[in-house]
Amino acid sequence: MSHQAHQADQAQEPETPHLDFAGTTPYEDYVRADVLTHLQQPLSDDPGEMVFLVTTQVMELWFTVIVHEWETAAHALRSDDVPTAVAALKRSVRELEALNASWTPLAQLTPAQFNSYRSALGEGSGFQSAMYRRLEFLLGEKSASMLVPHRGAPRAHAELEKALHEPSLYDEVVRLLARRGYDIPDAVLHRDVSQRYEPSPEVEAAWTAVYSGDQNAELTRLGEALTNVAELVWRWRNDHLVATRRAMGSKTGTGGSAGVAWLEKRAQKNVFPELWTARSYV
Repeated sequence: MSHQAHQADQAQEPETPHLDFAGTTPYEDYVRADVLTHLQQPLSDDPGEMVFLVTTQVMELWFTVIVHEWETAAHALRSDDVPTAVAALKRSVRELEALNASWTPLAQLTPAQFNSYRSALGEGSGFQSAMYRRLEFLLGEKSASMLVPHRGAPRAHAELEKALHEPSLYDEVVRLLARRGYDIPDAVLHRDVSQRYEPSPEVEAAWTAVYSGDQNAELTRLGEALTNVAELVWRWRNDHLVATRRAMGSKTGTGGSAGVAWLEKRAQKNVFPELWTARSYV
């Protein structure tokens, strides 16, 4: 190899990355990986508990980012900024897909495998997740009683109480429809937002009109983004139901919940209900 070719070959080789830092690495400072990877404290000797614990913590992280996306969308809708809202909803669709995939490591648990560390949960149950409750509140699934488990955690309780009394994501959508000229009753627009959202025939009629007209492309895109979200929420609930049914049958759930019976009831409900029923009239 000639001297010139050798120099050219050396120039193409990647430079050695910077390895020497005075303190922690910039990556660690940003990601806090050392904190994340030392949060796992299994309470049993069963080797399968680690995947259950890590998967549950991963779910909490996905709840956090999805709540962020939906709050971004709600804020944008208040400002009539539909493109920003749709972009946030589309991101949340990809995040919901990743969240739903979190069931995969748990979906094949046999009752014996789950029972080997179930006692470590004590009275712990997923319905006690404060971040998941914020996610449900944004969907319009409001319930003041769900604040009760968090009275001993002031920050979580305050955040949930604030979310309880704020309009849900769907409330903001319905208010946008009214501002765009659709006939939404005052009883819907000024409802008590701390209560669970109930379907409205007028909102159904508004969505029927949106999907029936050619001049409503922006609102149709919003409706489809919301429908994608709703479908994946439904899939989340059904995957939860199936995983629980496989692991523990119809036994009482952790934390005293009704277990499969409660999950079956949840899986039968659609969020953003008029977006589904309106399709029958288009």
